[in-house]
Amino acid sequence: MTRASQIADLTRHVLPEIIELRRAIHRHPELGWEEVETTKRVVAALGAAGVEVWARDSGIGAVADVGSGANAVGFRADLDALPISEMNEVAYRSQVEGVMHACGHDVHTAIGVGIALVLNQMDDIGGRVRFVFQPAEEKIPGGATELRAERVHEGLRCIIGFHVDPTIEPGKVGLRIGGITGASDRLRIHLSGPGGHTSRPHQTVDLVAVAGRVISELPNVIKSTIDPREPLALVFGSVRGGSADNVIPTELVLGGTARMFDHDLWRDMPKMIEKAVGDLVHPSGARFELDYFRGSPPTVNDEQVIHTVRTAINEVLGPDADVETHQSLGSEDFAWFLEDIPGALLRLGSGITGRTVDLHSATFDIDEAAIEAGIVAGVGALLGLLNN
Repeated sequence: MTRASQIADLTRHVLPEIIELRRAIHRHPELGWEEVETTKRVVAALGAAGVEVWARDSGIGAVADVGSGANAVGFRADLDALPISEMNEVAYRSQVEGVMHACGHDVHTAIGVGIALVLNQMDDIGGRVRFVFQPAEEKIPGGATELRAERVHEGLRCIIGFHVDPTIEPGKVGLRIGGITGASDRLRIHLSGPGGHTSRPHQTVDLVAVAGRVISELPNVIKSTIDPREPLALVFGSVRGGSADNVIPTELVLGGTARMFDHDLWRDMPKMIEKAVGDLVHPSGARFELDYFRGSPPTVNDEQVIHTVRTAINEVLGPDADVETHQSLGSEDFAWFLEDIPGALLRLGSGITGRTVDLHSATFDIDEAAIEAGIVAGVGALLGLLNN
């Protein structure tokens, strides 16, 4: 029996359990830093199969090892859901009001368990695979920062992770060398002034006009100071303040995000925004304070890891199972692990034929054929990395 046939057979054996695990997690979603029951499900499924697994001291998140030895690679799966009310009418619909798995983390987690179960039934995998079941990927800062500080990836030569992609058909895996997701930071700009009557804006600081100037001009001011070939999305999503139509407020708060691909630009962005806001605000007499919340760095896939994974996935899923994928300004805190060790984020085809869905949508769902393909691809990729 070939290695590909063995992986396929073992995957079919565990598949019903993994599909039900995914559906159970989907029915009972938990927000970031609340994934206690999800962690218990993971630990129970792996522990019942004899996999070495342990929950973190908080009971939120888990780590498991399959195989042994110093030759070690990793797989990251995220656990958390989003504060969205599900609109799908399916048997496994979320039973938690206002919370659903709208980004596929239930799928990533179930596939991670499935990969571990398959590898655990193989005689000699050539080393050790560490599975990191991480909480709070959707938070800023993400859960990866805490697990990174705990050194869960210490000793690993490399690490990979999946993200479902509804634009790719099941059975295909999207690969990209280099940047695949961007950095995403959040900012709040607190503007303040003396306030006054709207009939006499010349006698005070027209804070609403100042806010309008910041919103409309700040993105272009920043873009004018960087290489024009570098993508940057600086967008405001909230404006809060004011209580009456005829009163110029004393305070306004602007909230937005800054997204980019370049590491150096990401590191410099807080001081760049601070200076630019000052240049825009100070001539008016308004004051400001900037709260800048660092998100995740850009996710940059290692070239050698991608080459190895591409070969391995085509061996187990069939020729041409890999497809080129795009670079996205969406953020992924998996990037924090790649600050220390090489790795890659892989896009797992999950599209539903005849239906258009998007991540973070109340109607998001997957074709569950993606689960079987994900287990097979994950096992093949990790074995390829161990034995490369």
